[in-house]
Amino acid sequence: MQKLKNMERNFKMVATTMFGLEEVLATELKNLGAQDVEPGVRSVTFLGDKGFMYKANMALRTAIRILKPIKTFKVADEDDLYKKIQQIEWEKYMTVSSTFSIGAVVNSQGFTTNSHYITLKSKDAIADYFRNKYNERPSVDTKHQDLKIHVHIHNNYCSVSLDSSGDSLHKRGYRSATNIAPINEVLAAGLVLLSGYTGDCNFIDPMCGSGTILIEAAMIANNIPANINRNEFGFEKWSDYDEELFFTIQDSLIKKIHNSHFKIMGFDKAPSAVVKAKENVANANLSEFIGVHHINFFNSVKEVFGRTIILFNPPYGERLDIDMQEFYKKIGDTLKSGYSDSTVWFITSNIEAIKHVGLKTSRRIPMKNGDLDCLFVRYDMYEGSKKTHKKQIKEGES
Repeated sequence: MQKLKNMERNFKMVATTMFGLEEVLATELKNLGAQDVEPGVRSVTFLGDKGFMYKANMALRTAIRILKPIKTFKVADEDDLYKKIQQIEWEKYMTVSSTFSIGAVVNSQGFTTNSHYITLKSKDAIADYFRNKYNERPSVDTKHQDLKIHVHIHNNYCSVSLDSSGDSLHKRGYRSATNIAPINEVLAAGLVLLSGYTGDCNFIDPMCGSGTILIEAAMIANNIPANINRNEFGFEKWSDYDEELFFTIQDSLIKKIHNSHFKIMGFDKAPSAVVKAKENVANANLSEFIGVHHINFFNSVKEVFGRTIILFNPPYGERLDIDMQEFYKKIGDTLKSGYSDSTVWFITSNIEAIKHVGLKTSRRIPMKNGDLDCLFVRYDMYEGSKKTHKKQIKEGES
């Protein structure tokens, strides 16, 4: 009977993510205990209860938002959308004195207007709902709202959801300093998970910038919840927020933290980047696990023994005026000469430049970094004779 009651408290949720990370997020959700996990496009649907919603927000590394759908309906046009959003019993979720904001995504040939107009139409429908019923309208606040609402239109269907995350979950709370092109925290975590790194070997980011990949790797290695440093989640302002349950879930996650004893190191040739990375590492309370050094990767060799995962986000040539073919050739030369017994991964949108690395990729995974189409590529650097390395180089040139 108790099991049946627990099942009755479960509800559908949607975790949004970045292109290429859907299966990674689905695996995370299954490992966390979600039910009926179904990957989609940039999203994964699942079932869980209120406590699981809290846990998902705190622990998931590759989720951007955790949405709780409250209504799905067929919609013909903008006027029909307005009418049907007005039919939702909004006092279940907010009051006249609440502040709210709306985000909209439209993917439908039936709607010729853009998502901004859909946002305005939905806002008016909710405000008019309260005005018609109570002669007052709740206020819109796009920065510090009590309730964030998402409207998603796909073909002829509209889904209205409450955003339990508030700010995007990539805002972990540790990054105060960035370089020119910082990698998104969710993408960084996804790349680390795709690489197979679990904390059971050494880890190096040889072009670490502001340290995001290093921090996400250290949190994975030590099983630290991704959003343990955040100040607030959207669900904390909901009328049914259960503070005692929240802290119970948080304590259970903290108890599962453990220490990894392998090296996690970052290099950068820019002194300013090293300063920024160290500051962010300190903000994440990970200074004892991560070493950041002022080193030019192209003048470096592997100084740790045993299996090592190397993962980095080199320049793509989008913002920096450098010879990309020569730059990527130097990446390959450095790996060949100094980094045997390593599994190397990097992400890039410069598909042409990859050809000049001079090594054969063992995996190529399509990804997105912002609006850029990218590949996440793997090279296996074997430990052994020069003959082995020459064979590998020859394969890369063929």
